[in-house]
Amino acid sequence: MATLMLRLAAPLQAWGSNSKFNIRTTEREPTKSGVIGMIAAAMGIKRNEESTIFKELVNLRFGVRVEKEGILLKDFHMVHEKKDSHLTERYYLSDAVFLVAIESNDINLLKNIEDAIKNPVYPLFLGRRSCPPTLPIVLGIRNNKLIDALKNEPSLTKQTNSKRIIYESSKDGVLIQDVPISFSQKHRQYGYRKVTEEIIHNKEHDAFEEL
Repeated sequence: MATLMLRLAAPLQAWGSNSKFNIRTTEREPTKSGVIGMIAAAMGIKRNEESTIFKELVNLRFGVRVEKEGILLKDFHMVHEKKDSHLTERYYLSDAVFLVAIESNDINLLKNIEDAIKNPVYPLFLGRRSCPPTLPIVLGIRNNKLIDALKNEPSLTKQTNSKRIIYESSKDGVLIQDVPISFSQKHRQYGYRKVTEEIIHNKEHDAFEEL
């Protein structure tokens, strides 16, 4: 088993899972559908394309460690259509940093994802087109299971206190609807998965340990 580690950071991110009508919300951390969509764009998979590789991406185990909690921002956006104009509310996370872990027993698939993100076919964004990521994104492949990788990866920020990790669980957990079945603009579909949230505590760095 191996795990690909990604760093997702940007001035703005938006990870909606239940946005409806004129209110576009965001979750507190990246959704599986949003990250799989980013990977699919990197690999050149089109929205209406139902390929074997897309099904393999959906079946990957997914987890997140929150390195820096984002600040929730609300933006008002005017949408102009042929016969009407209306105001929408769009929420974003400002200055957030996340460590994303993707687990698979197929290391070649993880290597293909890693190469695609480094050389994307389509532009990458963190939830919405107005949210391009900062670099680096790819941190590398670890020979660990997902939870071990999330707990053992060095901190990406100077934060030394506790952090949240959110990961897929086949037994216990809360059901959330963010598993992409179809990204088609005509008929988007999302399935459910179980997730568990856990708090991990970082050991503060002691300079005297190196003496």
